[in-house]
Amino acid sequence: MIVRVMGEGQFTVDDSHAEVLNGLDGELERAVEAGEETAFRSALTELLAQVRTVGEPLPVDSLEPSDALLPAEDSSIDDVRNLLADTTEGLIPG
Repeated sequence: MIVRVMGEGQFTVDDSHAEVLNGLDGELERAVEAGEETAFRSALTELLAQVRTVGEPLPVDSLEPSDALLPAEDSSIDDVRNLLADTTEGLIPG
């Protein structure tokens, strides 16, 4: 799967990591829904760190279609709430 982190670039992530990423995505969604800033910041940081750890960065000049779009690390809870409003399955598909 191709994951784009806004303002950072794209990563190729093997599908075997989807379950872990979906769990982190769920934590992020719950924090956003509850309006819990501390839990939100922690969940977003952890999700992005996991993508960076298990993903392989694509070349900067590569523009592959993304399967998932993740907010930048400095995004606000409202920014992420708006991203989630456009989907029924969270930020990570599956």
